[in-house]
Parts: sequence; C-alpha cells; structure tokens
Amino acid sequence: MNRLYLPCDSLARAVGADAVASALETQAEQRHWPLDLHRTSSRGLYWLEPMLEVDTPEGRIGFGPLTAADVPSLLDALQGDASAHPLALGLVEQLPYLHSQQRLLFARAGITRPLSLDDYRAHGGFEGLARAVTLGGEQTATAVFDSGLRGRGGAAFPAGIKWRTVRGTQAAQKYIVCNADEGDSGTFADRMLMEGDPFLLIEGMAIAGISVGASYGYIYVRSEYPQAVATLREALEIARRNGYLGANVGGSGQAFDMEVRVGAGAYICGEETALLDSLEGKRGIVRAKPPIPALQGLFGLPTLVHNVLTLASVPLILAKGAQFYRDYGMGRSLGTMPFQLAGNVRHGGLVERAFGLTLRELVEDYGGGTASGRPLKAAQVGGPLGAWVPPSQFDTPLDYEAFAAMGAMLGHGGVVVADDSLDMAHMARFALQFCAEESCGKCTPCRIGSTRGMEVIDRLLAAPDQDHREQQAIILKDLCDTLQYGSLCALGGMTSYPVASALKHFPADFGLHAAEAEQ
Repeated sequence: MNRLYLPCDSLARAVGADAVASALETQAEQRHWPLDLHRTSSRGLYWLEPMLEVDTPEGRIGFGPLTAADVPSLLDALQGDASAHPLALGLVEQLPYLHSQQRLLFARAGITRPLSLDDYRAHGGFEGLARAVTLGGEQTATAVFDSGLRGRGGAAFPAGIKWRTVRGTQAAQKYIVCNADEGDSGTFADRMLMEGDPFLLIEGMAIAGISVGASYGYIYVRSEYPQAVATLREALEIARRNGYLGANVGGSGQAFDMEVRVGAGAYICGEETALLDSLEGKRGIVRAKPPIPALQGLFGLPTLVHNVLTLASVPLILAKGAQFYRDYGMGRSLGTMPFQLAGNVRHGGLVERAFGLTLRELVEDYGGGTASGRPLKAAQVGGPLGAWVPPSQFDTPLDYEAFAAMGAMLGHGGVVVADDSLDMAHMARFALQFCAEESCGKCTPCRIGSTRGMEVIDRLLAAPDQDHREQQAIILKDLCDTLQYGSLCALGGMTSYPVASALKHFPADFGLHAAEAEQ
C-alpha cells in the first residue's frame, strides 16, 4: 500500500483528522493491508482539512475534506483509479492555492513529521546553524542585518539592529526570548509552525544565542496552545540529545539552552515588556521605555525579543544568504509573510507570499470571497486592533509602508474577512471594549479612554438627530487621537485604528452622513 500522509495539526484534529486516522487503521486491519501512515504538519489549506495525501509516481495526490465515513470508499479507489473519487483533489503541489505561493518559512509544511529530526535535516534543517558556526557571531548578525528582516509583529523593527545592540552590550548573562503569545484574532501561523516545524524555531533561537552571546532562551507560549507546548518540549529534548542545544551547540564551543513557559491568558502579555514581567513571575504590566529590552530586559539583563516568525526566518537567511532573502519583497518590506485568512471567507488558510501582493489578490483570489456568498464589506488586517479596510482600498500592496500611509498596519499578517451584514459601529465598540478588558491599567488613555469610548459610541447611536450624532463623532475622533498618541504601548495606541477606520469608511453604520464622518 502507498504511503499516506495526514496532518496532526490541531485544526485538522479539531475537524476530524484523528477519526480519519483511526478509520484508516481499522480498515487496513480488516483488509489485511500494511498501513504506512505518517502524521505530518498541515499545508495550511484549512478548508480542505482533514486532507489525506497519497504517494504516487507523479507526486502526492490529495483527498479532502475527509470524514471517517469516507475512508472505505477512498481505500477502494486507491486500488483502481483514485482520481475518480469524489473527494480527489489531484496533485497537491499543483493546487492553484498552493502552487502560486512562495513558501520559505513554511517550505516543510505538510511534508515533514513535526518531531522527526531525520525529516527536518533531509529538508535543509540545521544548515543555517552550521553556517552560523562557521561565520561566527559578528558575521551572523551582519547577515541578519543585510537581509532586511524586520520583526513580524506590529512594529516591524529591523531585526539586525536588535541583534547588533544586544551583541554589543556587555553583560555576564544575556537572554533570547521568543514571543509566542499569538493572541490576535484570525492568526495561526505561529501555532502552525510550533506544532508542525518546531526544530525551525529551535534552530533560529540557537543561531541568535550564539550570535549575540546569550546562553539561555525562553519560548513564551499562550496557554490556549497546549499541543504547541507539548510538541516544543519534546522537540527540545530531541535537540538536546543530538547536540543542537546544551554546552556545545552545533560544535560552536558555545552554550545555549532554552525552555518553554506558558502564559496565563492575558492579551497584554503579547507586548514585549509585559511579557518579560510575566516571565519574571510578576503581573504582566507594560514597562516604560527607555531602557529598551536589548539593554535591560529579562531580569534587567540584555535580552533579544522576537516573535516566532522572525526567529524562524533566521535559519534560511544563514543557509541561503542575505541576498537570497532580499530578492523577495518590495521597498523596505523584504522576504515573505505568512498571511492568515480567516473570518467570513470561503478558503481560509495560510498564504505565504513575498510582500507586494495586493489585499484583493489575497482575499478574492486566494480566499475566494466570502463564505456566505454575500458582497465583501471589509477586511480587518492586523488583529483585533487593526484597521477595517474597505474594498475600495483592496488594491493596496501588502507592504508595511503602504499600509501605514493609509492609517493601517500589517501586524502579524492576520486578515479577517467580513460581508455586508456586519455592523461596523458594533465592531468599533467591541474594539474599545476589548481594550478596556485587556488593558494592564498602567496608563490613563488606555485604562480610562477605552471605557469613555464605549460610552461615546453608545451616546452616538442613541442620539436623537444628526446634530447630536455629529457632536459625538467629533468627540470620538478626538478620543482616538488621545489613545493613539498618548498610550504607553500599542494596545491603547492601536485601538484607535479599528474605531477610526470604521467611522471613516462606514459612517452609515453610525447613522452619519459621509461628510460628517470626514470632519
């Protein structure tokens, strides 16, 4: 019997992958067939999960979305013309959704088994670490700087500057901290990578450690990701046993080890300084900067803080070279970004492409429009504090600077799609409510402004006439300015984005005329 591949990704499992695996085992036993089933990571074509892949001389062919009830007919089809099965998808690599992507970070997605070191090394794993050991710390940091890699979070700060700062700071102890507190709505790339390709993150952190002179690291994972936590912890043990962590990392002569820490469900701990407080055993509260974490971070010592996608980009940069990475993207937005499609969208999943494709390509070509079939109303890009982008701006390239120029952000690459039934006034109020509930309480604009904002929207919607609504809209816009420019961190600062964009682009949902919303 041909080798079969079925994802063990938590989303695939949530929609029945384990039941499909059990049915395959039962059917194979009943038919007295040897079953060669590999549980792999997911391709990220989530609307087709559970998706089973089968080895053929032409390549892997796919079937999905499967249920356990489909297994008998599928096994029958595999004995004859498999392409005739109603759930046959053809060659997986040729599916338009996947074929047009530029997968660098997720090159192994759906191909390798998460905890197989042999699979990882067979597909280029630890080549970046070997190159870093050869180059030495200074040239490794230079390679990251020259690649143009920017942090794959909200600020998009150049990674190489952080590396050089931490490397150049003298201290007896330094740390690497991975922010894996992926709390934004519609985002799942970190989870996919930690569950499906954990050695990539480990390799990126090890390279960072030996480059900047840090001997210990922490991966701070949100508590809602138990499978990622378990997978990472097992992968760390495997890496230690094979010399990729410990006293002599990859033969470098330098020590580096790390551990997984689990968060307690606070959105604010996605902010790097609140995360550091949480790691220290304190309540997660945002710190004033300066000093920056690169100089005084965890336990007051120099700390390199990056999110999962940033650190996972490093092995490829070292293995292929800075110029290889720079050849992807546009302007100052270099490399690729794993965009995540969610919400009211027909084809939800992961799309890794170089910066520069448009939001329309992402939502309409990849996403296939709304799942409901109703007209598109907007897409929220960058999480719950991202701006609502109307279809009139969908031709904007997905680029950090292009989005900033129109009062929006790319953030972690999450895109939540909405149809014309969504009430934007309700969503603006929800953003303020979210801020009020998740605020650490340290600064006044965030702590109090978010609550006042909900009250203003309530008054606006209850206003008896246009004049009163217009007065409340002016107050709401002033409050957005206060939040944006007066808050200590991005939680308060970016709450203005969904509110202001909803008010600007969808004034009718607030009972306003377009001219009033623009004032």
